[in-house]
Amino acid sequence: MSETPVKQQNTTAYFGQAVASFAVALAATAGGIYSLDVSGWIRAFLAVSVLYLTTSAFTLAKVVRDRQEADQIVSRVDQARLEKMLADHDPYKPVA
Repeated sequence: MSETPVKQQNTTAYFGQAVASFAVALAATAGGIYSLDVSGWIRAFLAVSVLYLTTSAFTLAKVVRDRQEADQIVSRVDQARLEKMLADHDPYKPVA
């Protein structure tokens, strides 16, 4: 028998907490850069660095998620092939 795995989904509260945490961290970093006692060019460099780090983190998270989903699909295809082979196998079938 094949059992379909239950798709796990995050709750709305968990999603909201993740978004709020990201917003607070980004705002705190921006505030820290703004309050530094340095020239505007250094602030601009740090701000661009933070934005680059943020987009890189999103890209890395997407790549990891995509690889995990691809692995799950391959695993499900292999499992379906095995189940078909087992269902088609008849140990009492005479060899022709």
